[in-house]
Amino acid sequence: MAKVLIGCETSGIVREAFLAHGHDAWSCDLLPADTPTNRHIQGDVRDVMQDDWDLMAVMHPPCTRLTNSGVRWLSVPPPGRSLEDMWRELEAGAELFSAVWTVPHIPCIAVENPVMHKHAKARIRDYRPPAQTVQPWQFGNDPEGPDNERKRTCFWLRDLPPLQPTGSLDGASARDSVHKASPGADRWKLRSKFFPGIAAAMADQWGEYASRRHAAQAA
Repeated sequence: MAKVLIGCETSGIVREAFLAHGHDAWSCDLLPADTPTNRHIQGDVRDVMQDDWDLMAVMHPPCTRLTNSGVRWLSVPPPGRSLEDMWRELEAGAELFSAVWTVPHIPCIAVENPVMHKHAKARIRDYRPPAQTVQPWQFGNDPEGPDNERKRTCFWLRDLPPLQPTGSLDGASARDSVHKASPGADRWKLRSKFFPGIAAAMADQWGEYASRRHAAQAA
């Protein structure tokens, strides 16, 4: 059993996948959990990650200013916002990514984020390219299920193996509903919600890897 911290998650999808595999899993976010649970820590993940964890998976650190899709706002801000706001949020996002990526005492680290632009890469400490890119449909078996979606997902990994796809879908019928989410106050949450197939693969493959590593160190 591994002690696992799921950072920047309110849905509990990844936390519950690790719990289902028998791990001591906790989620953490500035916001409360979407559903009542005693396994969610409301607070800054940078404070919680100082504890003793075998594996930390930071699923969707605030990435609006880090991603290629939002780089245009660094030149022409959206209505009601200033360029100073945009660059300040970029600095804050890069600092959070840097903190979780370079935390020294947690042996196994996974950070999920979309593709980044050059300004974000330049601001992240010890930046390196993502270890792998996956699509949700690679981990799904039901064409009508929640995993049959197109959403390029990048993983930055430290002492973890790349995930091996577990699904039977080929992507031909994959939906694009994540990118086509309707504008509104909750659009960010819909776009950041994670996929159960990838979460199950993480819990199975990375949870087992972290458990073996912990047992070897304890022996």
